[in-house]
Amino acid sequence: MTTRILDLTGIHNFRDYGGYRTADGGQVKTATLFRSGQHRDATLEDLQAVSRLALATIVDLRSDSERELYPCRRADDHAAEVVFAPGNTLGAGSHLDAGNGVRTAAEAHDAMVDLYRQMPFRPTLTQTYRMMFDRLLDGHGPSLVHCLAGKDRTGLAVALVQHQLGVHHDDIVEDYLLTNVAGDMDRRIAAGAEAVRANFGPDMEDDAVRTLMSVHPGFLDAALEEIGDVDRYCEDVLGITPARREALRLELVA
Repeated sequence: MTTRILDLTGIHNFRDYGGYRTADGGQVKTATLFRSGQHRDATLEDLQAVSRLALATIVDLRSDSERELYPCRRADDHAAEVVFAPGNTLGAGSHLDAGNGVRTAAEAHDAMVDLYRQMPFRPTLTQTYRMMFDRLLDGHGPSLVHCLAGKDRTGLAVALVQHQLGVHHDDIVEDYLLTNVAGDMDRRIAAGAEAVRANFGPDMEDDAVRTLMSVHPGFLDAALEEIGDVDRYCEDVLGITPARREALRLELVA
C-alpha cells in the first residue's frame, strides 16, 4: 500500500488513490487519481516529480483566504487546469481552527468529529466537489485534488470518488488512514503544531496536536453518517446520476 505514496519534501501527503479493486471485479486505474496537501513549500525536485505525472486537472479545495496565504508553487511547464469554487470551503473552520479551546487529545478528537459532521453540506465545498466530478467525467487525463493539509476536505472528496467507483468501504477507510503514515509525518505534525500553538496557546498537549493533524476512522464515519445514503447524496447534492456514475466507472475503472 505504501508504494502509492510519493515521497516529496515540501508537499505533504501526496499519493495515488487509485489501484483498489471494485465491486464488479475491476480495478481503479493507477497513475490517474492523485491527492495531496498544499504546494507552497514545494522544492524544485518536488515540482519536477509532479510535472512527470502530466496532470491535466488540479482541484483546489481550499478557501480564497488559504490560497492567498499559501500560494502554490508550480513548475515552469505547469499546464494543468486549476479549478475551484471561489469563496469559503472551511465553513466553521479547518483542522487548525478545530483547536480553539482544545487542550487534550480527547477534546481534539471530539472537535474533529464535529468538524467532519459539518463538511458534507458546506455550499462552496460541495460546489467544488461537483466541479471535481465534472472534470473526472471529462476524461482529459490525470487529476490531483488537494486542500491545505490534504486530509479532511480532500479525505472526504476521495472517499466519495472511491465509493462511486465501487471501492469497498474497508479499502476506502484504509486509503483514508494512509494520511497517518504518508511521507514525513513528524515533520508535517511539527509544522502544524507551530500554527496551532501560535493560534491557541502553547499549553496544548502534544497528543492533542497530533490528533488535530492526523485522521481517525471516527472522523470519516461522522461525515458519512451525516450524509446517510452516499449514492443519494452524490446524486442530489453533487449531480452524480446513475448514468453519470456508470460513465465515471467506464472512465476510471479498468
